[in-house]
Amino acid sequence: MSEIGSAVLVFALLLAATGVGVWVRPLLPEEHKAHETVQLIQLVIGMLVTFAALVLGLMTASAKSSFDTASTDLRTYASDLIEFDTTLRQYGSETDAARKLLRVYTAAAIASTWPSEPVPSGDYPKDIGSPDDTQKLENVRLGDMLNMVGKELRQLVAHSPLQQRALDDALTQFQRVVDARWKLIEEAHSTISQPFFKTLTFWLCVIFLSFGLIAPRNALAMVTISLGAVSIASAIYVMVDLDTPFTGPIVISSVPMRDALDHLRQ
Repeated sequence: MSEIGSAVLVFALLLAATGVGVWVRPLLPEEHKAHETVQLIQLVIGMLVTFAALVLGLMTASAKSSFDTASTDLRTYASDLIEFDTTLRQYGSETDAARKLLRVYTAAAIASTWPSEPVPSGDYPKDIGSPDDTQKLENVRLGDMLNMVGKELRQLVAHSPLQQRALDDALTQFQRVVDARWKLIEEAHSTISQPFFKTLTFWLCVIFLSFGLIAPRNALAMVTISLGAVSIASAIYVMVDLDTPFTGPIVISSVPMRDALDHLRQ
């Protein structure tokens, strides 16, 4: 489910739970509305609020940590591309074809991963992946482009010990780039446990159901509960968005990859 869809669903469920509580309250016998009963409900609400706040905070912190890790790995990936290109350049003019393929791959990866941003200039495939593709990094055509670079390297024949050393370094760095790409692909997947998320949503619905049972029936109380539901739904939205670092409004910056492409074009 999308970030907005998750937040809207939680918001609707919380309001529905509140509505059920408001509807049920007049149907309860008077002894169920006694002061002791209200105090007990408030005690249970306080316990559930503590649990829900703790779980929501931990899940948000985990999502933020995953986002930061992916951002760091992307910067490392960009620096690996620069280092790889530098080694190819040191080898000599025989690597011009491989360097060109690397530039094409980098530009196409930027255009595919950040489709809402201005695409890089130059001649490269700009129609990789569909706008609704949620796995833009895990693209067969992008993988084939990068593998072609390795194929070009393996066809080279070194003519001196210096070239042989540069070729060995380039092959090692190429494998490191491939490994880093797959690491980013895995980090692009959501890590939120759906059963855990559903349990948290259930707790929140119970809390808002209790709000409906004990809240006074006036406009201010209903507006306050609605604002609380909006606040929680927005927190869910941020958490889910952070957990998918390459989709949604909150995404990892493309600046490191664009800087790497500028270096590759020098």
